[in-house]
Amino acid sequence: MAEEGHKVSLNVYDLSNGLARQLSTSFLGKPIEAIWHTGVVVYGNEYFFGGGIQSTAAGATQYGRPVRVVDLGVTHLPREVFEDYLRDIAPRYTAETYRLMSHNCNNFSNEVAQFLVGAAIPDYILSLPNEVMSSPMGPLIMPMIQNLEATLRNNTAPQTTQFVPTPASVSVTRPAAAAVNKSTASTTTTAPVSRAAVPDSPSKQEEEKKAEKETQQKAKATAADPLGNMRGKVQEEVMKEFAAIMASGTLRASEAAALAMRRVMERHGDATGMQQA
Repeated sequence: MAEEGHKVSLNVYDLSNGLARQLSTSFLGKPIEAIWHTGVVVYGNEYFFGGGIQSTAAGATQYGRPVRVVDLGVTHLPREVFEDYLRDIAPRYTAETYRLMSHNCNNFSNEVAQFLVGAAIPDYILSLPNEVMSSPMGPLIMPMIQNLEATLRNNTAPQTTQFVPTPASVSVTRPAAAAVNKSTASTTTTAPVSRAAVPDSPSKQEEEKKAEKETQQKAKATAADPLGNMRGKVQEEVMKEFAAIMASGTLRASEAAALAMRRVMERHGDATGMQQA
């Protein structure tokens, strides 16, 4: 007896909540309809890729209400066969293998759809990474995306640069040396040495010249590459926002990353709008 057919559909979400449509032209230099996230709905559950293969009751994910639902067809595969298939592909869909631009939730949905009904998900969803990277700002935001990917894989907030004290900046007590110095001081009187009378060593002078040269080179590079300077500022803004949101402990890493990007896009979008006005 043939297996009863099961309807298969695709829940489509906009992670930007409409901001991509509003701000993409000013931020990326070209219009982007949305930041797509998808989940495949079948057997009463929704299956999606986020830190691993996950499933919930259909329509009950943390992404809220889908902006659209795409009918993919009907499958006659038993649920047990599908879940065995998911177990087989699970090692390829983990937090460590996630890649925002090439191995994401939409790639998972596409592979699952082809297994269930032999059809792909809409091309406008799969082509989003290429749309972003082909924009004028695409090459500039790539380092930021890579940084966020590393953070999401570790599921931790990005760490700020820590000050590492050098021996010259730290007072360290050395009991043995102190005892020797005290003994020497009791028998020997050392004449004071004028600091001005001791010239800087050649190595110190060379270090100062090298540091000054590096500072000048950085200043020239910033002036010659304003877009690179902009990239650094945008990256810094997103990382600070992300760290602040994660510190509050109210959102998961993926949600915090989306919110941080949204806030920075809003600021830059407002600034661009004021300049154009």
